[in-house]
Amino acid sequence: MATKNTNLSLYNKASIPNAKNFRFGIVVSNWNPEVTNGMFQGAFDTILDCGGIKENIVRWDVPGSFELIYGCKKMKQSYDMLDAVIAIGSVVEGQTKHFDFVCQGVSQGIKDLNVNGDIPVIFCVLTDHTMQQAIDRSGGAHGNKGVEAAIAAIKMAQLRKEATF
Repeated sequence: MATKNTNLSLYNKASIPNAKNFRFGIVVSNWNPEVTNGMFQGAFDTILDCGGIKENIVRWDVPGSFELIYGCKKMKQSYDMLDAVIAIGSVVEGQTKHFDFVCQGVSQGIKDLNVNGDIPVIFCVLTDHTMQQAIDRSGGAHGNKGVEAAIAAIKMAQLRKEATF
């Protein structure tokens, strides 16, 4: 989703399911912490704003964005009562192809967790050209991608609940 002229923090609370009875896991990359901690706070605050309970939110930290895949996988296995997991990371393009490999691997890995599991994993990984773009999307000029991820997690938790046979 393009964020030009868009504030990611805007949502209509009346259109969001109440998060009171849902449990969330949030796996946060420690790489670019000024960005990832901002997105975590946005996600955490949004879940609470939508009725979530602080004790129903579990946070795990991992070293970098590539490690989000394993962290989310282990969190899903450790807490089978979770209703959704949010993967929060930030990859800023450098001068090598490392950026491409990390972004591709993380997006495919999180996709695989969704295809092969019952608990939805929300992709909240910024893949920006500059640190300023990342800051703008983690609580800056364009709002907070963590807020958007929390809304997606709440909606997917509701879908998971309703789609259970």
